Amino acid sequence: MGDCESVAPQLEGEENLIAAAKHIVRALGSNKNLTKDVKKILADLGSQLSTMATIDDEGVEGLKSGIEEHLSVVEEKIMSWETDESMIWDSGPDEAFEYLSAVDEARKLIQGLENQCLNGEDEKELLRRAHDVLQLAMQRLEEEFKYLLVQHRQPFEPEHMSFRSSEDDGVDVGSMVSFGDESFEDSARRDSVSRTSEECIIDLVHPDVIHDLKCIANSMFMSNYDHECRQAYVIVRKDALDECLFDLEIEKFSIEDVLKMEWGTLNSKIKRWVRAMKVFVRRYLASEKWLCDQIFSESGLANFVCFVEAAKAPMLQLLNFAEAISIGPHQPEKLVRFLDMYEVLADLLLDIDALFPDEAGSSVKVEYHEVLKRLADSVRATLVEFKNAVATNTSTNPFAGGGIHHLTRYVMNYLRLLVDYKDTLNLLLKNDRSVPVLLSPDSSPSTEDESTSNDFSGGVSAMTLHLQSLTSILEANLHEKSKLYRDASLQHFFLMNNIHYMAQKVKNSELRVIFGDKWIRKHNWKFQQHAMDYERATWSTILSFLKDESNSSNSSISRTLLKERLRSFYVAFEEVYRTQTAWLIPDVQLREDLRISTSLKVIQAYRTFVGRQMYHIGEKHIRYNAEEMQDYLLDLFEGSQKSLHNPHRR
Repeated sequence: MGDCESVAPQLEGEENLIAAAKHIVRALGSNKNLTKDVKKILADLGSQLSTMATIDDEGVEGLKSGIEEHLSVVEEKIMSWETDESMIWDSGPDEAFEYLSAVDEARKLIQGLENQCLNGEDEKELLRRAHDVLQLAMQRLEEEFKYLLVQHRQPFEPEHMSFRSSEDDGVDVGSMVSFGDESFEDSARRDSVSRTSEECIIDLVHPDVIHDLKCIANSMFMSNYDHECRQAYVIVRKDALDECLFDLEIEKFSIEDVLKMEWGTLNSKIKRWVRAMKVFVRRYLASEKWLCDQIFSESGLANFVCFVEAAKAPMLQLLNFAEAISIGPHQPEKLVRFLDMYEVLADLLLDIDALFPDEAGSSVKVEYHEVLKRLADSVRATLVEFKNAVATNTSTNPFAGGGIHHLTRYVMNYLRLLVDYKDTLNLLLKNDRSVPVLLSPDSSPSTEDESTSNDFSGGVSAMTLHLQSLTSILEANLHEKSKLYRDASLQHFFLMNNIHYMAQKVKNSELRVIFGDKWIRKHNWKFQQHAMDYERATWSTILSFLKDESNSSNSSISRTLLKERLRSFYVAFEEVYRTQTAWLIPDVQLREDLRISTSLKVIQAYRTFVGRQMYHIGEKHIRYNAEEMQDYLLDLFEGSQKSLHNPHRR
C-alpha cells in the first residue's frame, strides 16, 4: 500500500484574498504623504476590488455548495462501510487506501471550515456533519486497528522451555531431618536458561500488517483521536501479554494465596517463575517494545506510553509474587530459592531500566528495585535463620549406629549448593557483621582458622566467614548429640563418622576453594583423633586380658587365671562383635581403614598371647584361630547386627 499522503483541499477562500487586498489599500490611503498619482492608482484599485467582491459575493452560495458536495462524497465513502460487516483491510490495499484518503479529506474539510468565520447556520451544520463523519471513521479505524492486532498476532511458543518437568513433581528442598546427598542435590539444583534464547527479538504481530497499523495510528493521531488509538493498542496487547504469562505457566496469585501455599507447591512455583522471568523480560517485553516503536514511530512519545501501559500490569503481577515470597517466613529450605529470585532480578536490572527509563515507567522501576532489595534482605535473614536452626537442632535419642547424622548431610550439602551463589552471597554479606555473634563458644576447636579472618579486609571473603561459622555451629551441635551415647567409644565413633563426612565434602567439591586446605587438614586430624579415641575406648580393656605376664609361674592357679583371662577376652570380643556389627561407617574407605587398624592391634595381641600360653591353657580352650578372628573383625561397622555362636568350644 502507498504512503498515507495528504489530499490538498480543492476550496480556496478567494474572498479572504480580496478582503486582505482591500485592507492594504485602505491602510495605504490613510497615509497623508502620498502623491496625487499614487492616490489615483489606489482609488482605481479599490474600485476594482469592490467590483470583484461583488462578483465574489455572488459566488458564495456556489462555494458552499461545493463544500457540501465534497463532504457528501467523503460521507458516502465512509458510511458505505458502516453497513458492511466485512473488514476494510481484508478487502485489499486499494480499499484501505481509499478509506484512509476519505478520512484525510474529512479531517481537512473540518480544518478548512474551522478556519473560516462561521456565522451562518448552514456553515455550522456542514462542520457538525464533518465532525460526525470523522467520528464514525475513527470508530471504524479503531475496530480495524484492534482487528489487525488480534488477527495477525504471532503465537508465542517458548519451545526452548520445558516447564512441565522436574519442578512439577512437588519435590521439596527438604528439611533437616530427611535428606541425603542425591535427593538433596536433585531437588535443589538451580535452573538455567541460555541467554541466547532469552534475547531473541520475535515478531509478535505479522510483519506484513505493521505498515497498515502504522497508517491507522498516524491517521487517528492526526485527527486528535490519539487517546482512543493508544487505548485500543493497550487493551489488545495487554491481553496478549497475559496470554504469554499463561503460556509460561505463570498463574495470578494474591499475596495471601502465596503465604498459604505448602512449601512443596511454592517451591515449584518459584522455580517456574525464575525460568519464566528472563524469557518474559528479555524476549517478550523486548519484542513488545520493538512492536510499539514500529507502529508509533511517528507519534511522539506514544510508543513509550503504549508499551508501559500494556506491560505494567503483567510486570506487577510477576513482582507481586516475588514480594509475597520475600515477606513470607524465612525458613532455611527457602534460601536457595530466595537466591535464585534475587539473581534473576539483579541480572535483569539493566533490561528493566532500559525498558522503563522515564517517568511513565517509574512505578514499575521503583517497584522492581524495592522487590530486589526485599529479596536481598530475605537472603540475609534466611541465612541467619539457617544458622539458628542448625544451632538449636536437638535430639532426644542418640542417632542409631553412630553413622552420619541427617543434620550433617543436610548442612554440608546445603553449603556445597551455596557455592554456586558465591558472587551473590559475597555481595549481600560483605557488610554483614553477624559472624562473630553466631560463632558458638563450644566450637572453639574449629575456630582457629576463622579467628584471624573476622576482618573482611584481611582477604577472606564474607561468604567464607559465614560458611565456616556454619560448620563451627554444626560441629558444636554434633558434640552435643554425641553426649546422648552412654558408650564413650560410640561417642568417638559418631564424631569420627560425621567430621570425616564434613572433611570429604569440602575436599571433593567446590567448597575446597572456599574453606582452603588448612581447614581440610585440621578436620582430617580431628576425625583421625576420634578414630584413635574409639580404638582406645573399645579395645584397651579387652586387650588388657591378653597382656604378657612373663613372671607368671606354671602353677595350677596361674593356668586357671590364664584360662579365665582368655575366657573374659572371648566374652568381651563377642560382645563387641554383637554390638559393633550394628554400628555403621557409610564411607567404604574409612570403614576399611578402621578395620585394618583394629585388626592389626587385636590379631597381633591375640596371636602373641595364644602362641605363648597355648601350653598352659590347652587347645580345647581356644575358641577361634587368628584367621577366624580376622574374618570376624571384617564384619564390623556394616550396620547389621550379628552374633557369634561356637557350640564346639568353650
